[in-house]
Amino acid sequence: METQSFTFLSPQPLSHYNALDFSWFSDMEMGFNGNSKKLSRRDTDESLVNGEDLKNDGFKDILSSLLLLDEGAPKQEQHQWLTGFEPTFEADYKEKVEEIDATYHCSKMEDSSSSRKNKRSRKSGSVAASSSTVSVGSDNAGLPESSGGSGHQRRLWVKSRSKDWWERCNHPDFSDEEFKRVFRMSKSTFDLICEELETAVMKKNTMLREAIPVRQRVAVCIWRLATGEPLRMVSKRFGLGISTCHKLILEVCSAIKTVLMPKYLQWPDENKMKQIKDEFESITGIPNVGGSMYTTHIPIIAPKTSVASYFNKKHTERNQKTSYSITLQGVVDQNGVFTDACIGWPGSMTDDQVLEKSAFHQRATMGQLKDVWVVGGKGYPLMDWVLVPYTHQNLTWGQHAFNEKIWEIEKVGKEAFARLKGRWGCLQKRIEVKLQELPVVLGACCVLHNICELRNEEIEPGLKFEVFDDEVIPENNLRSMASDQARDRIAHNLLHHGLGGATGFY
Repeated sequence: METQSFTFLSPQPLSHYNALDFSWFSDMEMGFNGNSKKLSRRDTDESLVNGEDLKNDGFKDILSSLLLLDEGAPKQEQHQWLTGFEPTFEADYKEKVEEIDATYHCSKMEDSSSSRKNKRSRKSGSVAASSSTVSVGSDNAGLPESSGGSGHQRRLWVKSRSKDWWERCNHPDFSDEEFKRVFRMSKSTFDLICEELETAVMKKNTMLREAIPVRQRVAVCIWRLATGEPLRMVSKRFGLGISTCHKLILEVCSAIKTVLMPKYLQWPDENKMKQIKDEFESITGIPNVGGSMYTTHIPIIAPKTSVASYFNKKHTERNQKTSYSITLQGVVDQNGVFTDACIGWPGSMTDDQVLEKSAFHQRATMGQLKDVWVVGGKGYPLMDWVLVPYTHQNLTWGQHAFNEKIWEIEKVGKEAFARLKGRWGCLQKRIEVKLQELPVVLGACCVLHNICELRNEEIEPGLKFEVFDDEVIPENNLRSMASDQARDRIAHNLLHHGLGGATGFY
């Protein structure tokens, strides 16, 4: 037996064999030196390993010679003979014991390996109906089994899921009309988004599995945002695990925020702002209008902490159903494209409170909105840069004319939010996303909305959504006397220049 075999099988220490050897020889000496108790065959068998040593031919010859010794011979001579024979006998015995022990360990290893193979085959048979085996690499072939080799490939168990639906949608023959109905955008717009996000969302293949393609990653996110379907339906459609789909949605939304938001959602520069002002003035006759502001509520699952802060009182009273929400405040241009968005303040806050907490308000108070009006509804206060309608009773004809024009500008923002919620159905129902992750998802919806609006992606009539957010008039709705006087001048000019809707009554 080679020494390497013992090293690989990790036998017992050699001292174990030495102790066994010497105790055996001590008993033999007592028997052959006149002790009244003779060694029986049974005693000899028990002193050897598994009783198999006596079957060996070499052991039979040795024992036969020992038993034929003359019992009457002098004890000293017998002892000397045995002592002289001991080295040869011990070496032969140790060699046999080592051979038997190695054979024993090998047989145990074979039995254990066979048992593991049987268990593995039974387990694979029980999950064969719902699982498939993926072979991974063959670089370790020929290595010992303990190092992942022994000529067998590594195997990874994955659940078999159908990708037929996605493969059909991703096929070149899939019609653009059907694609737009499913993903709320045309194929060309979808391809543009994939190209923009490719470097941010691409993953490399590993030795265990192939990476999910960029188009499928983006499609999972967009389909989830568009339909608002639960994650189990997303998993079924795309043939991916539920946790994988959830992870992909957050990753793609984060990439949209990082890569696309600075490009598609930003406050206009000077030239762009002049264009917006001219467009609004040509429609309404009100000068220096740079955007329409509106605030909507996004339903959420009741949070575990600060529940009262997210309680939506107006929505609960209207629908007779307890509602919790977060707010989304946005400013849009004349085309309904978002130029600013403030996301995530609790639903119990009113429109003016959300405005005061926003970064947009901070920029305005620092003078970055000089000579610009942002038009809002009656839920906002009149400020140096916020223009709102008259809310008191007994309005004059000029004030009526002003309110009608303001309503036309308000309508631009309100319809933009209606298209936003209609296009992205996840905003109409409670989203299966943690509260701290919602701003990223809602921000991605705003960016995708802008891309669709800039590329003239029309929303289907069946997807139109009517916003029902209630406006509460602030207690202090007049924050600037200068703005109050400016509003009166605008109302007077509209009436006397024939731009107001009440000119027929004058």
